Amino acid sequence: MKKATDPRHLSRELALQHLFSTDFIPDKGSVIEFDISQLTELNEIDEYNHELYDSLVAGVKENQTQIDDLITKFAPQWPVSQMKLVDIQILRMSIFEGFIGKMTPPKVAIDEAIELAKEFGGESSSKFVNGVLGAIYEKNRDE
Repeated sequence: MKKATDPRHLSRELALQHLFSTDFIPDKGSVIEFDISQLTELNEIDEYNHELYDSLVAGVKENQTQIDDLITKFAPQWPVSQMKLVDIQILRMSIFEGFIGKMTPPKVAIDEAIELAKEFGGESSSKFVNGVLGAIYEKNRDE
């Protein structure tokens, strides 16, 4: 289990919460300004990696179509629209971080995704996330 004070892990938690909240808004026409200070205060986070947080949020938004295509390819039995929102955001972040943006080694991104799924997801989230990311990892390893 990751330390609750690891700035990189905390950055991933904040990015997940940001991405989740922006997709959770039912009326996509309305714009809500996201204030990271509210989340850090709510989560009692004093220190996080600003660069990682910014890169994850921007990278997922900019590459969402490519990321969702990968998810669809490696989890064909689960349409993205039917996945739990938290699971899809965890997958998007990990795929961007480990495979598209190559910000961290894929195994590290997968491990972090599993930890986030255990922390924020449902009972089967960590297994689902691990299965999808493991399949992507195996495919990329063979290339």
